Amino acid sequence: MTISPLPHEITDWFRGRGWRIRDHQQAMFDASETGQHALLVADTGAGKTLAGFLPTLADFAPSRLAGAQPPEGLHTLYISPLKALAHDVQRNLLAPVEEIGLPLRIETRSGDTPSDRKKRQRGRPPHILLTTPESLSLLLSYPESAELFASLKRVVIDEVHAFATGKRGDLLALSLTRLQSFAPNMKRAALSATLGNPESFREWLAPWGDIDKVTMVVGEDGAPADVEILLPDGQRVPWGGHAGTWAIPQIYEEISRNQTTLIFTNTRFLAEFIFQKLWDANEDLLPIGIHHGSLSREARRKVEGAMARGELRALVATSSLDLGVDWGDIDCVVQMGAPKGSSRLLQRVGRANHRLDQSSRAILVPGNRFEFLEASAAKDAVDEGQRDGEDFRPGGLDVLAQHVMACACAGPFDEQALLAEIRSSLSYAWVEEDVWQNVLRFVATGGYSLEAYDRFRRIVRDRSGVWRLTHPDHAARHRLNAGIIVDSEMVQVRFRNGRSLGKVEERFAAALSAGDTFAFAGLSLEVERVKGLDLIVKATTKAAMIPSYGGLRLPLTAHLSARVLAMLDDRAGWGRFPDDVREWLEMQDWRSSMPAPGRLLVESFPHAQMHYTVYYTFVGWNANQSLGMLITKRMEEQGLQPLGFVANDYSLAVWGLKPVSDPAPLLSPDILADEFVEWVENSYLLRRAFREVAVISGLVERQQPGKRKTGRQVTFSTDLIYDVLRKYEPDHLLMQAAWADARARMTDIGRLGDMLDSAAEQIVHVTLDRVSPLAVPVLMTIGRESLPQGSAEDALMLEAESLAEAAMHVDRIVE
Repeated sequence: MTISPLPHEITDWFRGRGWRIRDHQQAMFDASETGQHALLVADTGAGKTLAGFLPTLADFAPSRLAGAQPPEGLHTLYISPLKALAHDVQRNLLAPVEEIGLPLRIETRSGDTPSDRKKRQRGRPPHILLTTPESLSLLLSYPESAELFASLKRVVIDEVHAFATGKRGDLLALSLTRLQSFAPNMKRAALSATLGNPESFREWLAPWGDIDKVTMVVGEDGAPADVEILLPDGQRVPWGGHAGTWAIPQIYEEISRNQTTLIFTNTRFLAEFIFQKLWDANEDLLPIGIHHGSLSREARRKVEGAMARGELRALVATSSLDLGVDWGDIDCVVQMGAPKGSSRLLQRVGRANHRLDQSSRAILVPGNRFEFLEASAAKDAVDEGQRDGEDFRPGGLDVLAQHVMACACAGPFDEQALLAEIRSSLSYAWVEEDVWQNVLRFVATGGYSLEAYDRFRRIVRDRSGVWRLTHPDHAARHRLNAGIIVDSEMVQVRFRNGRSLGKVEERFAAALSAGDTFAFAGLSLEVERVKGLDLIVKATTKAAMIPSYGGLRLPLTAHLSARVLAMLDDRAGWGRFPDDVREWLEMQDWRSSMPAPGRLLVESFPHAQMHYTVYYTFVGWNANQSLGMLITKRMEEQGLQPLGFVANDYSLAVWGLKPVSDPAPLLSPDILADEFVEWVENSYLLRRAFREVAVISGLVERQQPGKRKTGRQVTFSTDLIYDVLRKYEPDHLLMQAAWADARARMTDIGRLGDMLDSAAEQIVHVTLDRVSPLAVPVLMTIGRESLPQGSAEDALMLEAESLAEAAMHVDRIVE
């Protein structure tokens, strides 16, 4: 097939800017011209987004139109994981569209879009619509969706690595199958800078599993990233902590030297905390902003606009600005705490300069000595071009149920035709007929145990054999409640005049009384009263507490974990570390042993009339939390009288009144069989997982016309249903979905199982007379982390003080 060249208007525009069309941009255009879908993997600053849109721009070039009117209807969908990214792309697309003179209308659509504009977009869509997976799914729930998308030529999925492997990816995969049925010739394009497993993403992108229809495009290599690890001036790398606040003076100096500095944190709590610390140090009153997902839309847009105009000297942000936002004037990126993955670090580093021919500069600020090792491992991976990422897993049944309901809202459907459509995606190719019938039964009646209740009857099969809504009101209720992201229970933070600053967790707000103070949105706020779902506040100069956000702990990737373990085992390589870190490891090696790949180190020692055991698992915080629960249960059965445990990404520390003489029976792989099942069923984990799948599937509604349920009301409703299903229908569709979540996401059970299998072959158990150097970081978190129910909290608070003294004692030995 002869490939048409790019229209001269586009090549002239590139030339006028002093640019050349890069090979991967041309390859993306060529793939579209030959009828291929395409996956582009290219470094940040390589012009990925423009590459994805080149076929669209070409279709509207005057020379191609040849005097004809531009095509009517929706031409291209752009799917972004972030609303901020969609708005940024719109701003950047307008430049070539206006300068070339293309007759293109571009609009965004998200939860922030006014309802009148959303309605108009369904009747008179723009040529390019920039949206999110959730907003696309909602569009597909309208009766006019088939007509709306019939003209669709192209879908561009940006930063595909950020969501394709999760439930948002499941929802998008289902939406893509629907779009393909409306527009059979639609072409798919996906873009990313950080894919560790591109072949898996090609398979995910391919319709009907036809991977040969997906062209793999690899971008030109950019300038290597310039990454450095910050060390304390004249001080030691801290034993414990993860905030890196010791570096505030040095970071402020960096901000003062640069035009713009972007500071990333791993949690919203830490973003507020670091912002306050920087503001305390801000003697020159430099303009410093803050950005995270709990802030109001107005606050986020204000900050984004200020950054785009170059008005801020620094911005403290979370993952809300990880992806693709193009602010080319950023001189330096600072990562507070360990990055938890090489791909995540590479993504964040790429926010600096945002140009392929210039190195992006980044500074890593480790909070403690283990985080220094993790930062070093991440830096090495970035230097070597090694990326990590999550594997794909079967699509969630709760997401499938939501999609079926969306299809029913759009109009009657034939179950076999819809099943064939659903199976055309990688995420749901596994769905057999019996699973499909269970999904239909659930959407229709709620399942066997709930079918007697009319409110769960949403669809019915009519005499002609097609499924349709039982009542039109169900469509409105679906659109009010559909979505994948189930936030923690939140309340609005408002001034007395009604202006919203954003949201904080309901449980945090419930603990506040009039007169209490807290820091939020970069302000010190004083509580005036709680009114319904609003926390009414006023600005104050009083000292403030910090809101604590749950559920946002970033997981340590298996790739980075393996690198840190290899680093510990490479004694010859310790010479490149700072003296205090090197001496810390040498002292550990002399006094005890070192963790190593394929070997589990377990240390036991007495301290303050209790007995401690530390397991160096390197499987991440989630898995270590699960293991702590299971080990303490076994210890109780063996009469070892456990008192509690703490965990971090690298290790688990358990203490009790009696010593552990042999850890092997506590770690046998069968701990993940019956004991795991019993523990999960009787813990909050499965209930929390059930709450999320019940909301996603539409069984429990958060929103009603003019009213939103509180988090407590949702929890109460889901708990009631959970208890019924657990007793009468334990194999219910949602119980299956909740178990899948509890295993794969909340407990990282796969990683934990692999570690226990290895431990069964080689455990190194070392008995010591006092705390080891490697154990100090995790033990210093005692009193800072929440303790499991039933622990001796009072005794442990006292223990924290003596452990700090032990840390100082080890420091003196090292010196």
